[in-house]
Amino acid sequence: MKLKERTVTIPELMLIGGTRVALGLGIGLLIRDKLNKDQRKAAGLALLIVGAVTTIPLAIEVLSKKG
Repeated sequence: MKLKERTVTIPELMLIGGTRVALGLGIGLLIRDKLNKDQRKAAGLALLIVGAVTTIPLAIEVLSKKG
């Protein structure tokens, strides 16, 4: 198997990290009991959706780069 090397800029790395944080927070809020059920569900779903939707274009950008 041949591995491809890709370069990622600092801003891209920060955006990728931010999307991971949003996904993690969203999932955490969905399974945690600190907020009432409706607040937790709304905040968790919003963060989960934002994290997932912003990940797609970043992944396409990074994966389409050539070395």
